[in-house]
Amino acid sequence: MPKLQYVVYKLTFPNGKIYVGMDIGGSGHSLRYFGSWNNDLVEADFSTEELRDFTLRKEILFESDDKNEVRREEMRLICALQSNNPEIGYNLRPKFRS
Repeated sequence: MPKLQYVVYKLTFPNGKIYVGMDIGGSGHSLRYFGSWNNDLVEADFSTEELRDFTLRKEILFESDDKNEVRREEMRLICALQSNNPEIGYNLRPKFRS
């Protein structure tokens, strides 16, 4: 069975906001891993009813067998996609500067 290496991924939430993260654990990417985004921050954007039927889209943006390369690419993509801008995404770091 094919297995992805270490990855940078983008999650797209039902409201269109995004989160960029990386998976560098174990021997490579786990399909079950959806990152460490701030649950309270995300939940605040949705009603209880919306949370009852909630779909995330997960896209792999970058893949490598080098964890340091994945770390660098994650930071580059967070900034490039502005997922740290509260109007666009849920990444808290690096701190967004307008």
